[in-house]
Amino acid sequence: MTSAPLRTDTAADPIDIVSAAVMGSAALLDRLDTSATAGLSETEARRRRVRWGPNAVSSHRARLLPVLWHQLRSPLLVLLLVAAIASYFVGERSDALIIGVILVLSVGLGFVNEYRAEKAAEALHDQIRHETVAIRDGRAGMVDVTALVPGDLVDVRLGDVVAADLRLLDATGLSCDESVLTGESMPVEKNTATVPAGTGLAALSDCALMGTVVNAGSGRGVVVATGAHTQFGAIAAGLSGHQLETEFQLGLRRFSMLLVYVAGALTSSIFVLNVVLHKPIMDALLFSLAIAVGITPQLLPAVVSSSLAAGSRRMSRRKVLVKRLVCIEDLGNVAVLFTDKTGTLTEGRIDYARAVPVDGTDPDTLLRYGLLCTENSMDEGRAVGGNPLDQALWTGAGPAQREMVAGYTRLGVLPFDHERNMVSVLVRDPANQVVLITKGAPETVLQRCLDVPAATRAALDTEFAAGNRVVAVATRPAGGRAPAAADERDLRLRGLLVFLDPPKHDAAAALQRLAALGISVKVVTGDNPAVAAKVCRDLGLGAGSMTGADIAALDDSALAAAITQTTVFARVGPEDKARIVRVQRQSGEAVAFLGDGVNDALALHAADVGISVDSATDVAKDAADVILLEKDLAVLADGVGEGRRIFANTIKYVLMGTSSNFGNMFSAAGASLFLSFLPMLPSQILLNNLLYDTSQLAIPTDNVDEEQLRRPSHWDIAFIRRFMIFFGPLSSVFDFVTFAVMLAVFHATAPEFRSGWFVESLATQTLVIFAIRTRRVPFFRSHPSIPLTLAALAVVVLGAALPATALAHTLGFSPLPAGFFAALTAMVVGYLILVEIGKRIFYRTTTTTPPPHRPGNLNRFRRRRAARFSTAART
Repeated sequence: MTSAPLRTDTAADPIDIVSAAVMGSAALLDRLDTSATAGLSETEARRRRVRWGPNAVSSHRARLLPVLWHQLRSPLLVLLLVAAIASYFVGERSDALIIGVILVLSVGLGFVNEYRAEKAAEALHDQIRHETVAIRDGRAGMVDVTALVPGDLVDVRLGDVVAADLRLLDATGLSCDESVLTGESMPVEKNTATVPAGTGLAALSDCALMGTVVNAGSGRGVVVATGAHTQFGAIAAGLSGHQLETEFQLGLRRFSMLLVYVAGALTSSIFVLNVVLHKPIMDALLFSLAIAVGITPQLLPAVVSSSLAAGSRRMSRRKVLVKRLVCIEDLGNVAVLFTDKTGTLTEGRIDYARAVPVDGTDPDTLLRYGLLCTENSMDEGRAVGGNPLDQALWTGAGPAQREMVAGYTRLGVLPFDHERNMVSVLVRDPANQVVLITKGAPETVLQRCLDVPAATRAALDTEFAAGNRVVAVATRPAGGRAPAAADERDLRLRGLLVFLDPPKHDAAAALQRLAALGISVKVVTGDNPAVAAKVCRDLGLGAGSMTGADIAALDDSALAAAITQTTVFARVGPEDKARIVRVQRQSGEAVAFLGDGVNDALALHAADVGISVDSATDVAKDAADVILLEKDLAVLADGVGEGRRIFANTIKYVLMGTSSNFGNMFSAAGASLFLSFLPMLPSQILLNNLLYDTSQLAIPTDNVDEEQLRRPSHWDIAFIRRFMIFFGPLSSVFDFVTFAVMLAVFHATAPEFRSGWFVESLATQTLVIFAIRTRRVPFFRSHPSIPLTLAALAVVVLGAALPATALAHTLGFSPLPAGFFAALTAMVVGYLILVEIGKRIFYRTTTTTPPPHRPGNLNRFRRRRAARFSTAART
């Protein structure tokens, strides 16, 4: 059956959801020119997508202008450029041109690296797909959410994120969590009854809105609006200019603010003192601004972006995708991992094993009841959607056994939810008898059964002890009305269906890797405690366990103490999982949660880092920061190690900028007070800074010591401030030694003085990376990467050669005597030895403290949700 032919070009126009809610379903389907049973044809769907565009609320395309603006928005750069232009018009043309060229090179270097990172993020986004069940040409199939158009029929069930604004045509026990739109946490019940005109958005009970989550039940609706025409699209548009910060980005911003305060105080003092000393105002202004630029780590965004882009490519090859590049470094901060059992500790390939019938029921009858009691949609003999156990049962039954359901008519479904832990289906058999079939967790099903045999309970305990997954099946005669929870009583137990999900052969090794990274692994599962404990024991995890009932009996402080002694949390619901995560976060440790089910969404949102898999439910993938293409803890260990490696290399650049670089700029400020000339011209300061920063672009390639990977990484601004105060003066000591050598030994003129100090300051602040990059003895116990070594040495050689080149006069340099280079070698060696001594003293007396965690907010969830309705280069 196909959709009706179009009558006019306006028939498929998107309709405001409030207007659609007051229309009868027949009139609405006529307006959208679609069929209530067959939906649209594929041809018509493509035509409408061309006309109305993708069902997207944002784009992940890398754009040149925003990246360029990010490089130009520094107020210091703007001030320096304005001052350079002013100096050009008052006669200092050569200096102004040199400053302009250096600024262009600096901005260009940052722009190229950051744009490459944006392109990497675009390619990363292109690998993440979100699909929904849609009816086209009368067949149910999986469709990318961005391909939906007005007039499509869409099925929704527990755990789905509603993919567009839908007017409901069918609803069974359906309720939706609309907190992403309204902020209200209570689910809203849905039905198909038309609402009166004037009904507010929050009361549209006959509609399911884009971005909301199916909390219970199932339904079918027709798409009335997509993309920016939806209610969620309007909200998402308002978020576009307000990017949310990760903990890593917050640390970067705090560090930048620290340097702004330091640069502001130093620059103001230098300018005022130089004016008081009757030096030319324009020279004093340019010099002060150049000092400020020298202190600020201009290429920090480029270093971070390069590290993250390279890291994302390595992680992608290892089957780890991050939704945003900065999430890589947050992953490295993880100290505690809560994970579900299926697919991480076990194979995740659930296989139907056998039927264990109760006396009076044969195995085929039990299997037939199990096949009938499902939420799967059927299409030409194949199951579409449904949970993994139902899929495994359908696949394991075989063609002949699947034929046993022929002749049965499904009259109604009471969908699964995590409070009942069961699903019930009302069917009419070939003899015209109506039967209610209930299937679910054995503990809950058996509670509703009459006369459960002792032998069945013993068989159940045996299966649990073996680590097998089990569902119970029960029936009772019923009337013809739709099933309700109250009908799940006085059941007759028909038997047990047993499924196998053995431990992974490499899970124990992956757990050992995570332990070596300092990560404590805890299992949070809805399975039976005996099953979970058996799997954990087989893999060498401690098996102290708690159940949802145990957790409910404890307050937060008691639960926090219990978590430290517990490895397995079994038979826990969504709220229990989220509470465990929230309580653990209060300890100050960063928490990750790995889950793939609808009941994991709350915990994924509550965690510092939410992790899911490509095959997960919509709501789980939506809530996650990191997507694993393979549900494997070894893959996750790779991701954590990569995050820590990137963070360690980023911190190397930061510590460089707050030690030798800061010390050199402080020396310049001090020297300007007792010299009759500027110790270094503004253009020379900027050139020094550009060459130094260029050498540091190789930091992302550097090797990281093993001990830096064994502990979680985090920003500690107090630590950075202490590092700056301790090591900055060490650099200044050798700067002032250089001043003394140039004036007292070589009797240097102003150009010679500037040349000598330029070469010395560039050499010391560049080569000190080899000492700062490790807590070990450099070169002997810790080896830098070859690219970093070559970049640092090349910049030092280039700096030393500049005063002897044809550019020397233009840049304000003059050739240096041979004796200076002997003195330079001695000073560099002495400086590096002093830094090594200081390093040992500093790390012996300094400790780091983790920052407090920030609570989540509604916009964070909205932005995560909006990411699933976005396009990249592929559209």
